[in-house]
Amino acid sequence: MSDTATKIKDTVTSNDVVLFMKGTKEMPQCGFSSRVAGVLNYMGIEFADVNVLADETMRQGIKDYSDWPTVPQLYVKGEFVGGCDIVTEMTLSGELDTLLEDKGVTYDKDAANKIREANG
Repeated sequence: MSDTATKIKDTVTSNDVVLFMKGTKEMPQCGFSSRVAGVLNYMGIEFADVNVLADETMRQGIKDYSDWPTVPQLYVKGEFVGGCDIVTEMTLSGELDTLLEDKGVTYDKDAANKIREANG
């Protein structure tokens, strides 16, 4: 396993929720990263953010690690969840709530419901 893959594995296994994104949760640098970080922040989910723009090996490494071609990428309890479209879909369907509950991750259920109401 490469150093980058080892670093990624350590990051996704030592944090309950990790978002590999362009920019940071305070300052996303692309619309898709901004949308996913916005959902997580709004739902009160504690998450680690990894800025792939700060490290070219990480930018390619995460794509190789997950075998997924784009960033952002969301991991919950070490498991790859998906990118922006998948996270958006799962949020609107309630699937993300179920995943978080199954994995024992704390989030604001009312906020999740508000997102669905606003987009329903």
